[in-house]
Amino acid sequence: MSAESPHNTSPAYPDGSLAVESLDIEAQGIAHRADGKVVFIEGALPFEQVSVSVHRKKNNWEAATTTAVHRESSQRVRPRCPHFGLHAGACGGCKMQHLHPAAQVAIKQRVLEDNLWHLGKVRAETILRPIEGPAWGYRHRARLSVRHVHKKGVVLIGFHERKSRYVADMGVCLVLPPHVSDMLAPLRELIFEMDARETCPQIELACGDSVTALVLRHLELLSEDDLSRLRAFGQRHGVQWWLQAKGPDTVRRLDEGGEELSYALPEFGVVMPFRPTDFTQVNPSINRVLVSRALRLLDARADERVIDWFCGLGNFTLPIATTAREVLGVEGSEALVARSRENLARNGEGRARAFAPTRFAARNLFEMTPEQLVADGVAQKWLVDPPREGAFALAKALADLHQQPELRGGWTPPTRIVYVSCNPATLARDAGLLVHQAGYRCVAAGAVNMFPHTAHVESMAVFELADAGRPA
Repeated sequence: MSAESPHNTSPAYPDGSLAVESLDIEAQGIAHRADGKVVFIEGALPFEQVSVSVHRKKNNWEAATTTAVHRESSQRVRPRCPHFGLHAGACGGCKMQHLHPAAQVAIKQRVLEDNLWHLGKVRAETILRPIEGPAWGYRHRARLSVRHVHKKGVVLIGFHERKSRYVADMGVCLVLPPHVSDMLAPLRELIFEMDARETCPQIELACGDSVTALVLRHLELLSEDDLSRLRAFGQRHGVQWWLQAKGPDTVRRLDEGGEELSYALPEFGVVMPFRPTDFTQVNPSINRVLVSRALRLLDARADERVIDWFCGLGNFTLPIATTAREVLGVEGSEALVARSRENLARNGEGRARAFAPTRFAARNLFEMTPEQLVADGVAQKWLVDPPREGAFALAKALADLHQQPELRGGWTPPTRIVYVSCNPATLARDAGLLVHQAGYRCVAAGAVNMFPHTAHVESMAVFELADAGRPA
């Protein structure tokens, strides 16, 4: 059939345009040139036909930016934030606002599955339904950069520009809670009026259920006038100010008194006080669902001992203590262990049903050994929630005990492990160890959309001992 035939409805795309095949973990479209060379394209979505501008070339790949979309994906949406995009000065805080939230979740689920297979050679027997929540106003924690720009005569407060060390000129931020987004312009005015506007490089946000805390990093002693300005701002906007002169251990309240920063897990009758620099999940709505699902999957029973590795403040530990026989929470930070003990004591007061016996221990979990695992005693279930580095030493120690039974004595491995991860690559690496060297099956895995509109992938996987219940 000739190209001029009225029956030929194939669109004619410009020479050099590319067909986008998929999306990578950085939310870049992936295409191939005719010679097989891979092109990573910012701003492009799967199944689109795009023209691009190449800004980096290597032997096997190129990096490019979308200049025109000739065929749009059905999942492309109009970004809600005016600061999102590929334009100069665009905010780099989000990468996926041009993709429908449901499609974002599907992409993240695929990233998880691909990582499990390609890095760990593991396939989950069941794919869990993704955990989703509000797509906007969800971010209750953030680290905002501050910069006084002399040429413009303004102070900028926000995330960095896309692929830049400069601070984006942000008037709003739609992933922050609305009351915090509305505070950005007044915050800029506040810092501009301060004597120390040149030496306050960062403001860290931590929202509890009823308290909004701001941690001001300051490189010089603040004047009495500046402290008065902070107090007036705090009273006007309902903000609890904290000051940080040097490292995290120097963080202190500007003024004592008032309500405590905390979040609740109502299903378990738990309230968790925390300091603004403590690790807590960014998205409280998702965290509540995450804890609930993790405990259902863990299925800790009244005759079982459970270990919560990387327990932090006790986000999972205290809920586990409502059902298990005994709980051990292990964390690397002595300060966090101390606060976990405080949270346990405070939540234990006046409960209709007491917590199971629970203790906390501080230990370097990146140097875990088989001997230490045995010393920690038998636990029927594990909850593992490591930082981005994963739990390699823990998984390796478990694998060594599986392969060298003479090290075990009377110790037996957990029959079930629920692993919560913020990095699919290290989860996949650890899953490979658990499945191929420690005698486990990956019975389920699923994505958790903790950070909508970003390329960040939170996930959960469940491992069961392959020979659990079988005679030795």
